[in-house]
Amino acid sequence: MTEITFPRAVLRLVFGVLAMAGTATAAEIRFVTENYPPFNYLEQGEITGTSAAQIRTLMRDANISYTMEIMPWARALALAEIETDFCVFTAVHNAERDGKFKWIEPLARSRTLLIRRRGSSVAPKTLEEAKAFTIGTQRGDFTDDLLRKNNFPKVDLATDLTLGLKKLMSGRIDLIPISEKYYERLKRDGVAVESVLTLDDSTYAIACNRNVPDTVIGRMQQALDKLIADGTQRRLLESYGVSMDDSASR
Repeated sequence: MTEITFPRAVLRLVFGVLAMAGTATAAEIRFVTENYPPFNYLEQGEITGTSAAQIRTLMRDANISYTMEIMPWARALALAEIETDFCVFTAVHNAERDGKFKWIEPLARSRTLLIRRRGSSVAPKTLEEAKAFTIGTQRGDFTDDLLRKNNFPKVDLATDLTLGLKKLMSGRIDLIPISEKYYERLKRDGVAVESVLTLDDSTYAIACNRNVPDTVIGRMQQALDKLIADGTQRRLLESYGVSMDDSASR
């Protein structure tokens, strides 16, 4: 049998192409999120919002293939924690979640407010006073952890934020924690709500499964850093009517 040999340069080229193909397959990311304007929401059947727009831009720059899907928040967060190649956004990066994911940030920075129905007599002056009232939030949200960590005794859980807001407007709960950016969106849309107190200051990020390769995380972070440095993030945020007052460069 005749032995076929190839020049080393050809072999290096072949192995290089195979390695790149393997990396591309491993790098495919499945993004999951919830309906949470102005960060991520459905509009005419397409996922849009400040975070979704940033992710499309940075993934194109990083040359990484991806998909994007909206689902209930608790499910989205759980999938990103247990399923390889899954990432969830827009996730608050806090101490409770820190070690469970790999992080790409910031997509934005924002305060979390406690809000009430406009005209409500519920008017706590401090967070301690707010503990006398029933606070609504959504299951799996970082605000649930935050409220329990701060020993709020009356926490009412809903499956999603839309249901929580309905409870607030009908008087079934007294207060609800919400992103300042979402609160601004509700006010622009004419929803009868008022801000009462600041609950927390938050960094909003992409949280990826810990099995996503560090090289992929690095490419995504580098692309986000570029997006921030060249002003693209600012322009995208402002195009959705989001103030830059508390969104800063890394």
